[in-house]
Amino acid sequence: MIGFLWSRLCGLDTPVRLRRVESTRRVLSLELNKDRDVERMHENGINSLDIDPVEGRYMLSGGADGIVVIYDLESSSQTPSYTCKALYKVGKGHPDVHKFSVETVQWYPHDTGLFTSSSFDKTLKVWDTNSLQLAEVFQFDGTVYSHHMSPLAVKHSLIAVGTKNPKVQLCDLKSGSSIHTLQGHRGEVLSVCWSPRYDYILATASADSRVKLWDVRKAAACLITLDQNNGEKSKSSNESANTAHNGRVNGLCFTNDGLHLLSVGTDDRMRLWNSATGENTLVNYGKVCNDSRKSVKFTVSRGCSPEFVFVPYDSTIGLYTIHSGEKISVLRGHYNDVNCCVFQPHFQELYSGSKDCNVLAWIPSVREPLPNEDGEKSRSQVHLHPAFQDAWSSSDEDS
Repeated sequence: MIGFLWSRLCGLDTPVRLRRVESTRRVLSLELNKDRDVERMHENGINSLDIDPVEGRYMLSGGADGIVVIYDLESSSQTPSYTCKALYKVGKGHPDVHKFSVETVQWYPHDTGLFTSSSFDKTLKVWDTNSLQLAEVFQFDGTVYSHHMSPLAVKHSLIAVGTKNPKVQLCDLKSGSSIHTLQGHRGEVLSVCWSPRYDYILATASADSRVKLWDVRKAAACLITLDQNNGEKSKSSNESANTAHNGRVNGLCFTNDGLHLLSVGTDDRMRLWNSATGENTLVNYGKVCNDSRKSVKFTVSRGCSPEFVFVPYDSTIGLYTIHSGEKISVLRGHYNDVNCCVFQPHFQELYSGSKDCNVLAWIPSVREPLPNEDGEKSRSQVHLHPAFQDAWSSSDEDS
């Protein structure tokens, strides 16, 4: 790091390179923070978390108890040890509280004045943050598993919704209508995700083992059905033979540049797809345990080189390099199954929610790991430095 600071001081390196170096180091040193707690507010498991993309300060949580909570992640006391306090709660006493489990929560991408929540009670609700009053309610015929708003759209205000109905629902915030649907899946839609690169591209995953990419501007909206075999097993043009996984597909996440899409399925596999061509890149992540009947909320890092993906499985979170598939580490701290995790890119922090009703904060280590009793480096140090040096060599050969 000293070498990079000196290179930056001399004008030999750009600020972007230095920022990526430090971001990568911080992600590789994530650990359960003993000085930061998140106030426990849920009486049942936590299914979804979201951090506001504007300030990176406020976090939403949705739980199996139907409650939605807003937390302030910053310390008001300016001390190293503090608890992230709950600012507001849509609790059991609220007249518009969800009747059943909240499956997804999301901030409005452009400011913190609105947020959305969807639930097994077959509703998607749009909330005014300041008053905690409903701005809009969308009703559906089946259970709602997932919803998502485009992080960059300004020409439309569509919310994609995955329900027990095979048709993908598109709700328009401006008109309040939900009559637009995307037809093509044969099973319940478990996960939906808008591209962070193009505001009209949507990815959907279903219990029919398929992942589809859509262009919502077109009448025949389906662009491609992803094929895990890249057409090798079936040379026919019959698209219905294409499957992304050998089980239910219940998790989707684009990389931050939108060039690739990650999917997870109940076949215990995670796959990386080229989002432009639909090609399976065949990156091998090994066995990624997944027996969830609902949507799996996983996330990716931002501003690192290489980039990483955080995947909940059982009571842990696996950290993988996206493009090589290497399993870097496993984050342990929950006492029950982890349902969701969300990345805070401003400080390279991770927050996770679990069936144990806790939200845990994973913070980059600020100190070097100490040698153990045998004089050897700790396991985290052995992992951290080789990966860091491989990605950012400061030798004369690279200058």
